[in-house]
Amino acid sequence: MPVWLFILIMLFATVTFASHFLFPSVRWFFRRRAERIVARLNERLERPIQPFKLARRYDLIQRLIYDPEVTEAVVAHARENNLREDVAFEKARDYAREIVPAFSASAYFGFAIRAARWLSNALYRVDVKDLDEAALVGIDRDATVIFVINHRSNMDYVLVTYLAARRSALSYAVGEWARLWPLSGLIRAMGAYFIRRKSRNALYRKVLEKYIQMATRGGVAQAIFPEGGLSLDGGLKSPKVGLIKYIAEGADLEARDVVFVPVAVNYDRVLEDTILIDADRRGERRFRAGVLSAFWQAIALFWRRATGRFHSFGYTAARFGTPLSLRANPELAGTPEALGGLILDRIASAVPILPVPLLAYLLEAEGAMDRDALTARFAAIDHATPEPLVMPEGGHAHGVAFAANRLIKRGLVTDEDGVLTPTESGQPILRYYANSIRHLVPDFAGAA
Repeated sequence: MPVWLFILIMLFATVTFASHFLFPSVRWFFRRRAERIVARLNERLERPIQPFKLARRYDLIQRLIYDPEVTEAVVAHARENNLREDVAFEKARDYAREIVPAFSASAYFGFAIRAARWLSNALYRVDVKDLDEAALVGIDRDATVIFVINHRSNMDYVLVTYLAARRSALSYAVGEWARLWPLSGLIRAMGAYFIRRKSRNALYRKVLEKYIQMATRGGVAQAIFPEGGLSLDGGLKSPKVGLIKYIAEGADLEARDVVFVPVAVNYDRVLEDTILIDADRRGERRFRAGVLSAFWQAIALFWRRATGRFHSFGYTAARFGTPLSLRANPELAGTPEALGGLILDRIASAVPILPVPLLAYLLEAEGAMDRDALTARFAAIDHATPEPLVMPEGGHAHGVAFAANRLIKRGLVTDEDGVLTPTESGQPILRYYANSIRHLVPDFAGAA
């Protein structure tokens, strides 16, 4: 027998042995290990990880593309675009592969949670408080929980992952920015699903709709941003109700309740503030800063922290608003605009008031003010608003000093003999931060 033929036979024998005996054993070992990890996690999570989230990605894709409504959409797409049905079917399969995540409990709880906790505390003083803890704890354990969040920064993903760590594993709806390699693989392993926000392709929208409805009926805890993108001017925007509509219309309320939990976030410093303000000034949602620029800025930031020259960006805070049960309000399932508006109203009322946005609001509205007058305004607003302001220890005077120091370092405000005056170049940035709380404080700003 020739040597080359012997080598070829041995190679085929090795491949056959591995595929029939070795690989299944290895897969079984790791799957059993993953099941034990999930079982331990479910003991301490308020909301257990649902079997749907742990299903094999291949099985979810097959289930999705053979859904009867997706099949109808494939036929319609083929007819409208003069394509063969098998070509349109492969396009639906591509969409499903793009959307469906590959959740890994190890990646989420072993890496993502720890990274989110570390990064949040490395950059900010994190203040997290539940506005209605009793209502959150009282949510049916089998209900599908949808966290609905105002979108201020890409740090929102990190912050909300951190604050929801003891509740459940969240499945995020993320935009096109996250589809870059190798980021896309990590994000998909953490359970996120990708969406093309501007797509009007009927086939794509149907595949996305059916996946979201499958996940909702499977009890997967999700996190969505109803504004459809980052706020360019710092304020809340009218909701885009596409995802809310998919969730509400696909819910089987007899089998499982769907509960929307409003989450309001705010920052003393938004990492992308100047980029967002520039996009708002130009009137377009195209950001001039690229991924490479963001990467180098992150490297510079970590270097400053490693060398002890970095001071925190101030406070970031998140608040849970009052949950909204769809089973208790079934009439809202058929009116997604009303549902989205009600959820956004609850987000708006829960937005935390932080030192920098409040100081920015007062200076932007009234111009130069001395520190004593600002301290009196801080105190008046704190007493007048339903929820206490987020302040450093030491009271309102320390809050004014805390915010002033950060604005002065950025060249947004000058200090002459205790009088704080906005700079001309700082006006747009002060307005940006003031917009985040403008809806909460106008009736109280003049009270001293």
